[in-house]
This record gives sequence, C-alpha cells and structure tokens, in this order.
Amino acid sequence: MVRSYNQVAGRRLDRIGALSDGVFAIAMTLIVFEIHVPDPGPIRSEQDLWNAMLTLGPRLVTYLLSFLTLGIFWNAQQVQINHFTTADRDLTWLHLAFLAAVALMPFSTSLLAEFITFRLALLAYWANIFLLGVIVYITWIYAEAHALLDKDAGPLVSRVIKRRIIFAQALYAFGALLCLINPLWSIAFIVLVQLNFAIAPKIPILSRI
Repeated sequence: MVRSYNQVAGRRLDRIGALSDGVFAIAMTLIVFEIHVPDPGPIRSEQDLWNAMLTLGPRLVTYLLSFLTLGIFWNAQQVQINHFTTADRDLTWLHLAFLAAVALMPFSTSLLAEFITFRLALLAYWANIFLLGVIVYITWIYAEAHALLDKDAGPLVSRVIKRRIIFAQALYAFGALLCLINPLWSIAFIVLVQLNFAIAPKIPILSRI
C-alpha cells in the first residue's frame, strides 16, 4: 500500500539517464567554447598566427583534461545505472546533485585555463572532481543499502566499483597536492591519470583497478 508521495516519486531510471545525457552533452560542449579563434587584427604572418595559437595552449590542455573527466564520470554513472533495478526519490536527488557538479565543470575548467599557474585555481578544479567522486560513491552505497541493485551486482562487483572510485580519488588528491610544487605538475599528473582510466580496459594489469 502506498502511504506517501516519496514511495512513488522518482522511480524511472530512463528519465535519470536521459537527463544525465543531456547535462553531460551540454557541459562537454560548453568547455570547448572557451577556446576562441585568435584575433585576426594583429596577425600579419604565419609566425604571428603560430604565436597566437600557442597562447591557446592552456585552454587546449584544460579542454582535454575536462573532456576526459566528463567522459570518465559519464561512463561511471552509466555503469551504476545499468546495475540498478529501479530508483526512488532519494536516489534521483543524488543523481541530480551529481549533475549539479557536472554542470560546474565548464566554470572550473575556465577558471583553471585563465589562471593555470595559480594553486587556488587548480584546487578549485580538483574540488570539482572530488565532489563528483564523492557523490558517485554515495549513490552506489545508497543503492546497495536500499536493495536497488540487480542480481548481477553482487559483493564482487560492488567491491570493484567502490575500489575504483577510491583509487581514482586518491590519485586525483595526490595530483592536487603536487600543486604545492608546481600547478603544472598537478595538471600533467591528472591528465595521465585520466588517460590511464580511459585506456585501462585495454591493458590487462590496469584493467583490474
């Protein structure tokens, strides 16, 4: 017997997936808008154009970084949704909180691109990644505790998913700490971490993580 609104609200996984795809698509598009074609006014030669393009380096690097970040977290969310049998109101709001963090990514990307040598900009970007990871982890824990997972998501699958999130966040945190030496080292390390998680399934040793 239905006793409250909470028992019938937010049950559709397909609606969560559809909204998520839309938010991710918009965020992935917005980050590229920060890369602007050089002003043609002062450009008079090939060398001038080359020099102008070099100034776009920070924005190209942060674009790559954020596109990988969003791609990895989109995949992580899809993995979780594929193991859910249904949703409830609280799980839906957890996904909405996750999408709110996704929507912040264009801002944190632009901030980092504009102040790429500033530690505070790097830490703000890392905080965005940390928030995404925390919400993904809490979402899985919640679904597991409230019997919202399918029969294939047994203890082994759950352990693998949680271990991957924790391991990734530990690497990101280490990368963020490198900004105490040099923010560019942090960015380079985080890019390597992202590339690792993007190609890991093709490498037997890394695919276990």
